[in-house]
Amino acid sequence: MKLFRFIISGVFLKNIFYIICFNIIIVVIIFFGLGFITQHNNYVKVPNLFGLNISKATESAKNKSLNIIILDSAKFNPSQPPLVVLDQFPNYDTEVKKGRKIYLTLNPAGYKKMKVPNIIQITLRNAETLLNAVGFEVGELIYKNNIGKDMVLEIRHDGKKIEPGFALQQRKKIDLVLGN
Repeated sequence: MKLFRFIISGVFLKNIFYIICFNIIIVVIIFFGLGFITQHNNYVKVPNLFGLNISKATESAKNKSLNIIILDSAKFNPSQPPLVVLDQFPNYDTEVKKGRKIYLTLNPAGYKKMKVPNIIQITLRNAETLLNAVGFEVGELIYKNNIGKDMVLEIRHDGKKIEPGFALQQRKKIDLVLGN
C-alpha cells in the first residue's frame, strides 16, 4: 500500500517527468549534433586521377580537400609513363566527404631488379627456361669453340661480361656465350 501511494505521489511523478525530459533533450542533441559533427550531406566528388603524374594528382586531390595514400605497385606497365596513376579507389565521380583518403596505385619507374641466376655450365634449353622464369629475355647467342655443345660459358649484358647474382631490371636482354 505504501508503495502504491509513493508511485502516485507528486515527488515520484515529478522525477519521472524530469527523467523523460532529460532523455528527450539528450536524444535531440545527439541527433542534430551527429549530423553537424559528421558533416552530413557535405560531399565532394572524387576527381579523375587516371593517367596523371603524382604531382598533378596530389594537387588535384588537395584542391578538393582529399588526402592521397600511395599504394606500392610491382607491376610495371611499359605502355604508360613512369609514376602515373594506374588505379584509384574510390573511383572518380564518387561522392565522398572532405578529408577522405584516396588510394592511388602508381606505375613504377621501371621493372624491378632481379639477380641473374647462375646458368654457367647449363645447357641452352635450361638456361632459357631459367632466364624466362626470372623475367629476363635471351638476347644474342654467341658460339665459341668448346667441348660442351650449347653449354653456357659466360653471360653478357650490353656487350659486357656479367657474373651470376648481378642485379638487372627485368625484361632486359641477356646475351649468352655458348659452346660450339
